[in-house]
Amino acid sequence: MQSLIGTGVALVTPFKDDFSIDIEALVRIVNFSIDGGVEYLVVLGTTAENATLSNEEKELVIDTIIEANKGRVPLVLGVGGNNTLKVVEELKTRDFSAFEAILSVSPYYNKPTQEGIYQHFKAIAEASPVPVILYNVPGRTASNILPKTIVRLANDFENIVAVKEAAGDMVQALHLLKDCPKDFLVISGDDMIALPMVLAGGSGVISVIAQGFPKEFSEMIRLGLNRKVDEAFKTQYLLSDCIDMIFEQGNPAGIKQVFQSLGISENIVRLPLVSVDDSLKERIDLFVENINKIYA
Repeated sequence: MQSLIGTGVALVTPFKDDFSIDIEALVRIVNFSIDGGVEYLVVLGTTAENATLSNEEKELVIDTIIEANKGRVPLVLGVGGNNTLKVVEELKTRDFSAFEAILSVSPYYNKPTQEGIYQHFKAIAEASPVPVILYNVPGRTASNILPKTIVRLANDFENIVAVKEAAGDMVQALHLLKDCPKDFLVISGDDMIALPMVLAGGSGVISVIAQGFPKEFSEMIRLGLNRKVDEAFKTQYLLSDCIDMIFEQGNPAGIKQVFQSLGISENIVRLPLVSVDDSLKERIDLFVENINKIYA
């Protein structure tokens, strides 16, 4: 799918001081990402703190992003969970007309076997009216989708079109790039190794930091796709310190501090997450100030 090549952004959900959703800030974030040149937006992924949103709030986020986007870039919706029947029910009842694909995380907490993971995604593939992006993030789910399972799913279901690979393991990524079907997209879910994965044959990234630095990060990925290696790595090394910082005390607290530094939204997260401490706040603020001088 050509529309999913390049940089996708896993959007945050900005909150006000009373922890309600800040709709105006969400619109600003959508516009900032699109104006910065990202190729697509991911709605209600982990970075959106969707685990702490009510069903009504999720619908509000979806409607706000669709309206703010105005059809400018493709949208991907996060639809996943550890109750297969519940996920299938949502796939059968939701209107997906505004979405290019779904991003579906491997079942968390239950710790299924590889066969259980396969059967979960088989049910999703058979129910989904739009293409499916698998999401492998062992650090959150407590189980790894092994390359052989991803290859099996990619070969068995035409509408499983991609994987967001966030194991942080280049060796595993290389196995996927070597063994998956030619038209299957291997998308990095790890900002730090997104460029190396692209240079090895990956299709791009679903990124957290790209919403804070959309122009710089999306251009870096395009340079990588065009094999302009030296130019791409200049940006990689400029942003690498901040990539570390935004995950140092949890996601999305770090990227929300970037937005506060940029004057786009406040750094407010919902429990059990907490905002970054003063030390990290000062380091992120200084980085944003310096990087804006470089790209001024």
